[in-house]
Amino acid sequence: MEAHAGSILLAIFAMFTAAKLLGLLAERWRVPTVIAELVAGILIGPEVLKLVAVQDWTTALAEVGAIILLFDVGLEQKLSSLVQVGKTALLVAVLGVVVPFFLGFGLLQLTQHSQIEAIFMGAAMVATSVGITARVLQDLGALRTVVATVILGAAVIDDILGMIVLAIVSSLSEGRVDWVEIGSVSALAVGFTIFVVLAGRKVVRRFAPRMARLTVGNPHFALALIICLGLSVLSQRIGMAAIIGAFLAGLVFSEEEFGPALKEKMHSVYEFLVPFFFVTMGMQMKLSVLGRGDILLLAALITVLAILGKLVGCGLGAYSLGWRGVIQVGVGMVPRGEVGIIVASIGLALHTISDEIYAVVIIMVLVTTLLAPPFLKLLFALPAPPPTPARPEPSPPPVPASADRP
Repeated sequence: MEAHAGSILLAIFAMFTAAKLLGLLAERWRVPTVIAELVAGILIGPEVLKLVAVQDWTTALAEVGAIILLFDVGLEQKLSSLVQVGKTALLVAVLGVVVPFFLGFGLLQLTQHSQIEAIFMGAAMVATSVGITARVLQDLGALRTVVATVILGAAVIDDILGMIVLAIVSSLSEGRVDWVEIGSVSALAVGFTIFVVLAGRKVVRRFAPRMARLTVGNPHFALALIICLGLSVLSQRIGMAAIIGAFLAGLVFSEEEFGPALKEKMHSVYEFLVPFFFVTMGMQMKLSVLGRGDILLLAALITVLAILGKLVGCGLGAYSLGWRGVIQVGVGMVPRGEVGIIVASIGLALHTISDEIYAVVIIMVLVTTLLAPPFLKLLFALPAPPPTPARPEPSPPPVPASADRP
């Protein structure tokens, strides 16, 4: 037992140290920190140095890191701001699901794969990994921009729609479509989100004063973590990603008076836990699949369509933000992250997709995850275009001198 605990402690040491050392190099080279942490995972993972293997505990630690990340992101947002961009976020999410799904489905049908594999590929291309984009936007100090608010709002809706698509796909893989299950899952997801948004602040404002009277520890910090973890569990139980519950929990506390103090307290927890999420994602990269030309060709085509699907679909949804906003939103919704991996792993577990298709999904996920951060940094670092000067009003024609005479 002690030896097992010692090996886990050694692995945690390796993961954290690698993330921070490469993070320092990335900061010097002006590369997004998230890229450094992903590369750290690739280097120490089972495919290169083999210092740490992907196990249940590393996956659990990564999920806790993702929960803390999205809770912190939620704290940076204002619920009122999300409501203001609600229509745009909804349009971005819907088009960002429909376009990539049919692109992935269509390509696999054209390449003579089975219909169920084509459907799973479409589903894997649907959902956005908000954790990647949120970390980059946070590092750039851009979380409170209109574009960031649209991206995060769309990602919440995107996850709900992706969950519905996954429920349909799982039913099809069993040779049937359970419309009752699909309807109940959809209703639970939408109802949960609306309930948290509407009732969450009331609950916090009712219990926060009572917690403040406690003299042990930091009551507001404890209450925040309890609600964060509780909503994450509930979110997962109804079929949504746990990080969505964490994001909603952050929204609940974002406009409270003790919000700034809570944010400061969360900083240390964030610095320790969040890197494990990105390091673990890097550790899951399978370099062995890069040796087959047919797999690489299909993966390249799927990756291009995955990028174009979000750029076109989400970009069209964000047309009201102007061309700069269209491109920023499109790129911000490109990373697939852990969501695509989850979809592919379900298909593999159900024996409805082959190892080759699974490898294609993994490559697509990794490439979109690695490409988005540097492009986001570039897009948000560019100076805003100057406003178009207004045309001067034409001066009235001069009045002839004869017109003044009687």
